Amino acid sequence: MKKLQIYKLIFVFSLTLMSSNILISQQADINFKEVESKIIDSETKKSLVFTSIVIQGSNISTVSNGDGEFLLKIPNSLIESNVVITHLGYEDKILKVSSLKNNVKILLKPATTQLKEVSITTSSKNAKEIVQETLKKKSSIYNNDRTLMTAFYRETIKKRRKNASLSEAVVKIHKQPYNNIRNDHIELIKARKNTNYSKLDTIALKLQGGPFSNLYTDIIKYPEFIFTEEDMDFYNFSFDKSTSINDRTIYVINFKQKDHVEQPLYYGKLYIVAETFALSNAVYSLNVSNKELSSRLYVRKKPRKVDVYPTEASYRVNYRTTNGKWHYAYSNISLTFKVNWKGKLFNNVYTLSSEMAITDWKTYDTNLVKNRNQLIRPSTILSEKASGFSDPRFWGAYNIIEPEKSIESAIKKIQKQLKRT
Repeated sequence: MKKLQIYKLIFVFSLTLMSSNILISQQADINFKEVESKIIDSETKKSLVFTSIVIQGSNISTVSNGDGEFLLKIPNSLIESNVVITHLGYEDKILKVSSLKNNVKILLKPATTQLKEVSITTSSKNAKEIVQETLKKKSSIYNNDRTLMTAFYRETIKKRRKNASLSEAVVKIHKQPYNNIRNDHIELIKARKNTNYSKLDTIALKLQGGPFSNLYTDIIKYPEFIFTEEDMDFYNFSFDKSTSINDRTIYVINFKQKDHVEQPLYYGKLYIVAETFALSNAVYSLNVSNKELSSRLYVRKKPRKVDVYPTEASYRVNYRTTNGKWHYAYSNISLTFKVNWKGKLFNNVYTLSSEMAITDWKTYDTNLVKNRNQLIRPSTILSEKASGFSDPRFWGAYNIIEPEKSIESAIKKIQKQLKRT
């Protein structure tokens, strides 16, 4: 049995002192319109998280945060365009950019279309065969042009429920075609951070890999991190109730490791377009029931007197289609660790979350990698390359994922503490 190597060199942690902040500022660009709003369920009034917001006829997009809120910066040249809002299991909504008003809630209706069971009962394919067929589609229905993607990346660390550290970056992803085996490259454009040292005490967790961690959740481009041909036999696959998106019927396929398999594998749901077998979304977690084995996948350095092991490792990846071709659009990772100091009565719980959203992209006809000095390595720790928060207009015309209220308030508290000191 081949030993699973998923994320072993991607998500690893060091327990060290954090470095100090350096303040910088950038001049803002004003050649755009800002639209700030919140997306909710029209019936339950609940916030809709991870909703996709795209400017029609362009590659400009963003995604709603954990509070259902978003802020989209639209170039003045696209003010007369439409905004397309999509969410799995809901009817699409198309609005004129010029009609959007700030702080006005946007309601989405649950999809009421009667779903055809796309003949799950009469289909010759079982759930596992559909997943295998999906993984084979990378050369036909996914983007096979070299593309330069602009993306926003955020990484947060919480000690129990309180935010302790925040790093953000704008990066350029030199995305290779899906039909070749070359790895993608990432170029760092802007980065900043804040750390509340009183919350971290003398211990801090660092995510090695930074934006690469999220990029490698692209199951279609990097299937070796979750579904190798050999690993497929270690999983049970089954059908869940179908759903829809963009008027497409979606297979929902559950997967989990078989009972006799001891090594930590994944469990979750794959959302696959019934007509084309394209993967539209995936939500999954690592089985961390075996503390010792799962700890080896993540923890690289720790003090001798400390036991560190994951209690939760959750992942999400979304894809988007443009001109009939699918591509990576968004991913979210949440890792929770328990840190137990030997000889101490109480332990600490840290949660490290990261998310990355593609906010714009364009195709290239020549070799993508131009400025190699700006490229970051998969082993990069972003917080060591970022500087402090200072200018609220730091990002200029770049689109970002709106911070959730808890993150926003944490930034303000940290800023006040830095001013006092």
